[in-house]
Amino acid sequence: MSVQAGIWNFDGRPVDRVLLESYSKGLSKFGPDGENVLLDGAIGLLYRPFHTTSDSRLERQPHVSPAGNVITWDGRLDNREELVALLAGRPRTSMTDVDVVAACFDRWGCECFAKFIGDWAFAGWNPKEQTLTLAIDYMAIKHLYYHVQSDHIAWCSDLETLVLQSGDTFDLDDEYIAGYFAYNPAPGRTPYLQIRSVEPGHFVQSRNGHAVSSSYWKFNPKLRIHYKTDAEYEEHFRDVFRKAVRRRLRSDAPILADLSGGLDSSSIVCMADDILSREGAETPRLDTYSHYDLGEPDGDDLQYLRIVEQKRGRTGNHLDIAKYGNSLLPDLNSFSVAPGGIGGAPDLEAEQARIWRSGGYKVALSGVGGDEMLGGVPNPSPQLADLIVQGRLIQFISQTAAWSLRKKKPWLHVAVRAGSLLPPAAIRALLTRECAPAPWLDSAFASRFQVRVRQLGPLDRYGFWLPSRQECARTVVALSRLQASHMECSGVEERRYPYFDQDLVQFLLSIPRDQVIRLGERRSLMRRALKGLVPDEILSRRTKGTAARRPLLAVANDWKELDRLFDYSFAAQWGYINESKFRNTLLAAKNGDSPQLLRLLRTLSLEFWLRGVVSHGVIRLPQVRPPQARNRLSVTATAEQPATLERTLGIKPRTHQERTS
Repeated sequence: MSVQAGIWNFDGRPVDRVLLESYSKGLSKFGPDGENVLLDGAIGLLYRPFHTTSDSRLERQPHVSPAGNVITWDGRLDNREELVALLAGRPRTSMTDVDVVAACFDRWGCECFAKFIGDWAFAGWNPKEQTLTLAIDYMAIKHLYYHVQSDHIAWCSDLETLVLQSGDTFDLDDEYIAGYFAYNPAPGRTPYLQIRSVEPGHFVQSRNGHAVSSSYWKFNPKLRIHYKTDAEYEEHFRDVFRKAVRRRLRSDAPILADLSGGLDSSSIVCMADDILSREGAETPRLDTYSHYDLGEPDGDDLQYLRIVEQKRGRTGNHLDIAKYGNSLLPDLNSFSVAPGGIGGAPDLEAEQARIWRSGGYKVALSGVGGDEMLGGVPNPSPQLADLIVQGRLIQFISQTAAWSLRKKKPWLHVAVRAGSLLPPAAIRALLTRECAPAPWLDSAFASRFQVRVRQLGPLDRYGFWLPSRQECARTVVALSRLQASHMECSGVEERRYPYFDQDLVQFLLSIPRDQVIRLGERRSLMRRALKGLVPDEILSRRTKGTAARRPLLAVANDWKELDRLFDYSFAAQWGYINESKFRNTLLAAKNGDSPQLLRLLRTLSLEFWLRGVVSHGVIRLPQVRPPQARNRLSVTATAEQPATLERTLGIKPRTHQERTS
């Protein structure tokens, strides 16, 4: 996970080397393998490498191409050989990833991004045209953030470094917060109104003081795959899944794979073992990491992951998280760049770090995305809606009755849910119970930003696609936006996601949906295709353990502190929540009743985050709002603001020098 940053002064002023060095200092923990800086008058680029492949050690960045373009590249180019073959007149050997990327950019300009397969972030400076180009992969595995001001643009891989080193105070982006509550982050947004992120599958070009975002990647609606037999679909799935895993075994250090005992992580580990034994790979070995809590309901992950370990012939790294702290309260003195995290467990984090150090790992494999892409929670509504659109009403009635029996839901309930996918978004939102905003959300805020409609997910239009294909496409867009919303770097590790592989995703979008979801066959295609590779006990596992007990216990354990915090709610001060309604919900959770636990935890995370960014002085406070709850003072955005904060909340906003030291 190498990192990059840069500054371009529009007015021609030379870039301040000291400022670029401050960026480098902030990024040093993410790019520990050196520092490379290119200063050329009004433009300055910084690159700090974190080498995970042998080829990356041969790269020299910032890279100057034969055409004079200056490039920084953080990524893994999975189709390097195919691109080299397209570059007529180029040598076919000894080209690193950045060599190929630079050659493609010289030849095709921004059209080259659609040709790249892998996880990557790109920054390119064209001195002849005085143009800066920023781009990231289609799934936002890698990130780039940028801050455009009247006289310059600054960009960085890490949002925290960009925020803290800017020296500015920002406004909260209400559009982002609305997306945060709806689990549907607004594309290109960050919590800070003045800072944007490069959207998944997009590039941003800056010239003449303006930055314009353009899309380079879209689904190919013409690509449809039809076979005569199930066996052909299964063979094709095995091929693309194998390729997805093989691509992510490119590492000159041992790899650590998540292993939960579920189908997604177990399939990755078993496929990786098969690749290593039959074909070999750059990585010297693959180990596993598992955490579990036997106190959770259905907490039987340990027995299933041991089945995989028995097949592998060796035990992985285990952590029983029940042995570690169970608190929702973070360190309120620490800085978190975005809401989303909850609680803190220093002992657990220290043990995880010890495992990484002792094993010499740099890369982790994750099973994230498997549930969503491969029907982890069977939802027949899109397929039933297809039958309505196609006018196959007899088959619709028959299939609806069958799914009604399977799901133990009334026939009318199943039929209405299928039909609710067809009206316009505003009507669909009213018909869908799950779209109702959290009861403690401020009604004016929810109405203004259409939180109910946002909770439908991405509303991109796909013309005359069948409902099942539209839902698949929207699932991919939703996943990419969620990936983009993970704005905090986790440390010196590179996480890779086989289920987000571009070729695998395109295959799943191109086949009939009944190959993935079938009546009475959960995860149908995956289970059929991987039979013989993954242990039968894993393939036939019906449920997966949940993690609801620990958060509820934590609410009870932390109640006194939580109750005190909501004497004065920052989220209420900004007009996001109704304080009294949220306290009532929190009290119910303390007593073990929380049907909206995830939303509750998300709101707590927002509250903690707001306190942190205010204490660090990076957010402007809102104007006075009338009190909603018990006796307290209002915080005002006046010259007395710091004194008011310190007197009321015990928080003194830090200066720029304090927060960057």
